Amino acid sequence: MSMALRTMKLDECLEMLGGAHYGHLACSNEGQPYVVPIYFAFQARVAYSFSMQGKKVEWMRRNPKVCLQIEETPSKSSWRSVVLTGKFQEFPDDQVWHEERIHAWSLLEKQLNWWEIGSLTPDPLPPAPTSNHLFYGIYVSDISGRKATQTD
Repeated sequence: MSMALRTMKLDECLEMLGGAHYGHLACSNEGQPYVVPIYFAFQARVAYSFSMQGKKVEWMRRNPKVCLQIEETPSKSSWRSVVLTGKFQEFPDDQVWHEERIHAWSLLEKQLNWWEIGSLTPDPLPPAPTSNHLFYGIYVSDISGRKATQTD
């Protein structure tokens, strides 16, 4: 038995992203990469997510170029992986971003425990005059995927 490796077509990548809700977000600051797990909802070439203030958000504000990776491994000899590169866009709680913020929430709230990863923080944050909850989107600039299957 051997494995066949191939590049996924764009429609396959989009279908996989549309069905996924968990992935790994990579950002960087001053040449240092940082990868974290996130829950997200994908629609119309935007990955919507939620977070508390922290390192990830600070870094994405400084450098909005980010990457989201998702994968499926149904068996040891079969897997699919999609990488989305794009630009971070925060949805502040204001009139300009109100509709996009509500849209993000409406997509995310359909998922079980969508807020779980984004609401946990290892260190207590100081009290803030506004909410620490943040909705954001990753606007796609490129999508690529690869797939491996077992052959006889």
